[in-house]
Amino acid sequence: MPAGRTWKALASVLMLPGLIAASLLAWPPRACAQSKVTIGRVERARLYPSGLLLRAKIDTGARTSSLNAPKLVVFTRDGEQWARFSLTSHDGRTVTLERKIIRFGKIKQKNNHPEKRPVILMGICIGRHYREVEVNLVDRTDFNYQLLIGRAYMQGELIVDPDRKFTREPRCFGAVNP
Repeated sequence: MPAGRTWKALASVLMLPGLIAASLLAWPPRACAQSKVTIGRVERARLYPSGLLLRAKIDTGARTSSLNAPKLVVFTRDGEQWARFSLTSHDGRTVTLERKIIRFGKIKQKNNHPEKRPVILMGICIGRHYREVEVNLVDRTDFNYQLLIGRAYMQGELIVDPDRKFTREPRCFGAVNP
Protein backbone atom coordinates (compact mmCIF):
# COMPACT_ATOMS: atom_id res chain seq x y z
CA MET A 1 0.00 0.00 0.00
CA PRO A 2 1.48 3.40 -0.93
CA ALA A 3 2.37 5.70 1.98
CA GLY A 4 -0.36 8.25 1.14
CA ARG A 5 -3.11 5.67 1.36
CA THR A 6 -1.75 4.29 4.62
CA TRP A 7 -2.04 7.68 6.30
CA LYS A 8 -5.59 8.15 4.96
CA ALA A 9 -6.60 4.72 6.24
CA LEU A 10 -5.00 5.42 9.61
CA ALA A 11 -6.71 8.82 9.83
CA SER A 12 -10.13 7.30 9.12
CA VAL A 13 -9.57 4.62 11.79
CA LEU A 14 -8.58 7.28 14.33
CA MET A 15 -11.71 9.32 13.54
CA LEU A 16 -13.99 6.30 13.96
CA PRO A 17 -14.31 6.52 17.80
CA GLY A 18 -15.32 10.19 17.50
CA LEU A 19 -17.97 9.39 14.90
CA ILE A 20 -19.32 6.54 17.00
CA ALA A 21 -19.49 8.75 20.10
CA ALA A 22 -21.26 11.51 18.16
CA SER A 23 -23.84 9.08 16.79
CA LEU A 24 -24.46 7.57 20.24
CA LEU A 25 -25.09 11.01 21.72
CA ALA A 26 -27.77 11.60 19.12
CA TRP A 27 -29.45 8.22 19.76
CA PRO A 28 -32.34 7.54 19.81
CA PRO A 29 -33.21 9.94 17.01
CA ARG A 30 -35.74 12.60 18.04
CA ALA A 31 -36.17 10.95 21.44
CA CYS A 32 -36.89 14.28 23.09
CA ALA A 33 -39.53 15.22 20.55
CA GLN A 34 -41.17 11.80 20.77
CA SER A 35 -41.55 12.00 24.55
CA LYS A 36 -43.23 15.42 24.47
CA VAL A 37 -46.92 16.17 23.97
CA THR A 38 -47.86 18.23 20.93
CA ILE A 39 -50.28 21.13 21.34
CA GLY A 40 -51.61 23.66 18.84
CA ARG A 41 -50.87 27.37 18.47
CA VAL A 42 -54.14 28.12 20.31
CA GLU A 43 -55.51 25.98 23.14
CA ARG A 44 -58.13 26.05 25.87
CA ALA A 45 -56.54 26.60 29.27
CA ARG A 46 -58.05 26.34 32.74
CA LEU A 47 -56.73 28.76 35.35
CA TYR A 48 -56.40 27.94 39.01
CA PRO A 49 -57.55 28.83 41.63
CA SER A 50 -60.64 30.09 39.77
CA GLY A 51 -61.21 27.16 37.40
CA LEU A 52 -61.96 29.71 34.67
CA LEU A 53 -61.63 28.44 31.09
CA LEU A 54 -59.87 30.76 28.62
CA ARG A 55 -58.60 30.50 25.07
CA ALA A 56 -54.83 30.89 25.11
CA LYS A 57 -52.30 31.76 22.43
CA ILE A 58 -49.14 29.65 22.64
CA ASP A 59 -46.08 31.86 22.15
CA THR A 60 -42.65 30.22 21.94
CA GLY A 61 -41.10 33.69 21.62
CA ALA A 62 -42.22 34.73 25.10
CA ARG A 63 -40.47 33.39 28.19
CA THR A 64 -43.23 34.18 30.68
CA SER A 65 -46.97 33.89 30.29
CA SER A 66 -49.20 36.98 30.23
CA LEU A 67 -52.75 37.39 31.49
CA ASN A 68 -55.33 40.07 30.77
CA ALA A 69 -55.83 42.45 33.70
CA PRO A 70 -57.44 45.64 32.31
CA LYS A 71 -58.59 47.01 35.68
CA LEU A 72 -55.58 45.96 37.70
CA VAL A 73 -55.40 47.24 41.26
CA VAL A 74 -52.11 46.88 43.17
CA PHE A 75 -52.53 47.10 46.94
CA THR A 76 -50.70 46.27 50.17
CA ARG A 77 -51.79 43.47 52.49
CA ASP A 78 -49.74 42.58 55.59
CA GLY A 79 -46.77 44.53 54.23
CA GLU A 80 -46.75 42.71 50.86
CA GLN A 81 -47.94 43.82 47.45
CA TRP A 82 -50.98 42.12 45.96
CA ALA A 83 -52.89 42.39 42.69
CA ARG A 84 -56.68 42.42 42.24
CA PHE A 85 -58.13 41.92 38.78
CA SER A 86 -61.17 40.46 37.04
CA LEU A 87 -61.30 37.96 34.20
CA THR A 88 -64.19 37.05 31.94
CA SER A 89 -64.20 33.78 30.02
CA HIS A 90 -65.39 33.54 26.43
CA ASP A 91 -68.71 32.14 27.73
CA GLY A 92 -69.30 35.24 29.90
CA ARG A 93 -68.32 33.94 33.36
CA THR A 94 -66.48 36.62 35.38
CA VAL A 95 -64.26 36.06 38.40
CA THR A 96 -62.27 38.49 40.52
CA LEU A 97 -58.91 37.26 41.74
CA GLU A 98 -56.44 38.49 44.32
CA ARG A 99 -52.90 37.15 44.04
CA LYS A 100 -49.69 38.04 45.83
CA ILE A 101 -47.18 39.82 43.59
CA ILE A 102 -43.91 37.88 43.65
CA ARG A 103 -41.93 40.46 41.68
CA PHE A 104 -42.15 43.15 39.02
CA GLY A 105 -40.76 42.01 35.68
CA LYS A 106 -39.39 44.06 32.82
CA ILE A 107 -41.00 42.94 29.59
CA LYS A 108 -39.40 43.86 26.26
CA GLN A 109 -41.63 45.75 23.87
CA LYS A 110 -41.39 46.18 20.11
CA ASN A 111 -40.34 49.81 20.58
CA ASN A 112 -37.39 48.65 22.77
CA HIS A 113 -38.78 50.33 25.89
CA PRO A 114 -39.14 47.71 28.64
CA GLU A 115 -42.45 47.75 30.49
CA LYS A 116 -42.62 47.01 34.22
CA ARG A 117 -45.40 44.52 35.04
CA PRO A 118 -46.51 42.75 38.21
CA VAL A 119 -45.81 39.01 38.18
CA ILE A 120 -47.92 36.48 40.09
CA LEU A 121 -48.00 32.69 40.36
CA MET A 122 -50.93 31.06 38.60
CA GLY A 123 -51.85 27.42 38.03
CA ILE A 124 -52.53 26.64 34.36
CA CYS A 125 -53.90 23.43 32.86
CA ILE A 126 -53.73 22.54 29.15
CA GLY A 127 -54.69 18.97 28.28
CA ARG A 128 -53.34 16.93 31.21
CA HIS A 129 -50.39 19.27 31.73
CA TYR A 130 -50.65 21.32 34.94
CA ARG A 131 -47.97 23.70 36.05
CA GLU A 132 -47.84 26.67 38.40
CA VAL A 133 -45.89 29.37 36.60
CA GLU A 134 -45.08 33.04 36.74
CA VAL A 135 -47.64 35.14 34.86
CA ASN A 136 -47.29 38.85 34.22
CA LEU A 137 -50.41 41.00 34.34
CA VAL A 138 -51.15 43.45 31.54
CA ASP A 139 -54.13 44.91 29.70
CA ARG A 140 -54.67 42.52 26.76
CA THR A 141 -58.11 43.90 25.89
CA ASP A 142 -57.04 44.71 22.33
CA PHE A 143 -55.66 41.21 21.75
CA ASN A 144 -57.57 38.17 20.48
CA TYR A 145 -56.60 36.05 23.49
CA GLN A 146 -56.65 36.98 27.18
CA LEU A 147 -53.92 34.49 28.00
CA LEU A 148 -50.55 34.08 26.36
CA ILE A 149 -48.61 30.94 27.29
CA GLY A 150 -44.82 31.36 27.32
CA ARG A 151 -41.90 28.91 27.16
CA ALA A 152 -41.60 28.53 30.94
CA TYR A 153 -44.94 26.69 30.97
CA MET A 154 -44.08 24.45 28.00
CA GLN A 155 -40.43 23.74 28.74
CA GLY A 156 -39.46 20.09 28.76
CA GLU A 157 -42.92 18.69 28.14
CA LEU A 158 -44.78 20.37 25.27
CA ILE A 159 -44.15 21.01 21.57
CA VAL A 160 -46.19 23.44 19.46
CA ASP A 161 -47.61 22.50 16.06
CA PRO A 162 -48.44 25.83 14.38
CA ASP A 163 -50.88 24.14 11.98
CA ARG A 164 -53.20 23.00 14.79
CA LYS A 165 -55.64 24.64 17.20
CA PHE A 166 -57.66 23.39 20.19
CA THR A 167 -56.05 19.94 20.28
CA ARG A 168 -56.57 19.18 23.99
CA GLU A 169 -59.26 19.91 26.55
CA PRO A 170 -57.99 20.85 30.04
CA ARG A 171 -58.24 17.72 32.22
CA CYS A 172 -55.98 18.24 35.19
CA PHE A 173 -57.76 16.15 37.76
CA GLY A 174 -56.57 16.77 41.27
CA ALA A 175 -55.10 20.19 40.45
CA VAL A 176 -54.71 22.08 43.69
CA ASN A 177 -56.48 25.40 44.08
CA PRO A 178 -53.71 27.48 45.69
